[in-house]
Amino acid sequence: MAKNYYEELGVARSASADEIKKAYRKLAKKYHPDISKEADAEAKMQTINVAYDTLSNTEKKAEYDQMLDHPQGFGGFGQGNAQGSGFDGSQFYRQSSGDNADFSGFEDIFGRFGAGFGGGQQRSQRQQRSYRGEDQHASIQVDLSVAYHGSTQQISLQIPTYNVYGEAELQRKTLEVKIPKGMKEGQQIRLNGQGQSGINGGENGDLYIEIQYNDTDRIRVEGADVYQTIDVSPWEAGLGQNIGVSTPAGQLNVNLPKNAKNGQQLRLKDKGIPNKIAGHLYLIINIVLPPAHSEQEQQAYQQFADAFASFQPRA
Repeated sequence: MAKNYYEELGVARSASADEIKKAYRKLAKKYHPDISKEADAEAKMQTINVAYDTLSNTEKKAEYDQMLDHPQGFGGFGQGNAQGSGFDGSQFYRQSSGDNADFSGFEDIFGRFGAGFGGGQQRSQRQQRSYRGEDQHASIQVDLSVAYHGSTQQISLQIPTYNVYGEAELQRKTLEVKIPKGMKEGQQIRLNGQGQSGINGGENGDLYIEIQYNDTDRIRVEGADVYQTIDVSPWEAGLGQNIGVSTPAGQLNVNLPKNAKNGQQLRLKDKGIPNKIAGHLYLIINIVLPPAHSEQEQQAYQQFADAFASFQPRA
């Protein structure tokens, strides 16, 4: 039996919008086809995109919940049996190109017309009325340097639209997106009129692009705050020396506190993402012990041990 959308994202039906979004982001990073080692990464990414498209939209989520509670009344809503996962928009999964581009989260092409899309009477009604095109949503992953300096990136994507006969089709677009510096993780850029085309002369919808930054094993981003792990030697930590550190904010000189501990965080005020309210840069200390290969190095460790004879690390 196919999973429903809540099971695909690993959330309960009572999950909040933030919990749904957090679950989607976690899965998107795991199954992104450009970085994932999973054999079914692309197919899985399509599936979670469709699930998120529905559950992140209040109206669509309400319709989907109705379908789950009353499957008999939604025969045209999904594919397969009534207990399945609901409508399937995976055939409209994004195609992307460009540096670090990850376009996901497009709303399903059926939009406000639901299961009746293409029906004779409803099509006739659509031909007599104008409708604004659906807003579309995408996400793009970029390097953290973009947050500090800004960038213009070219993106390619497919937007659901309607032809002159009122039939669904995909329109491929290539756009240049200017990303200003200071964008926080999760902030969106709005491109007016670049969403789904309007119907019968209606105005186009808008395209919203959410900015996400590439995490590494050394750097992660939370909102406007940046967390970076730095390596220091035992004597730098013990003596509280001044060290030079290469950070996303540039080369900085940092005074370590005396007897700094492993895992200790140093806050550099306003050195995070330069938003209207600048974030902070947190340096996480990682004390690295040098290997003792030569006899001289081993003697140095022995002298160190003699000097700290009273120190009991497992006391």
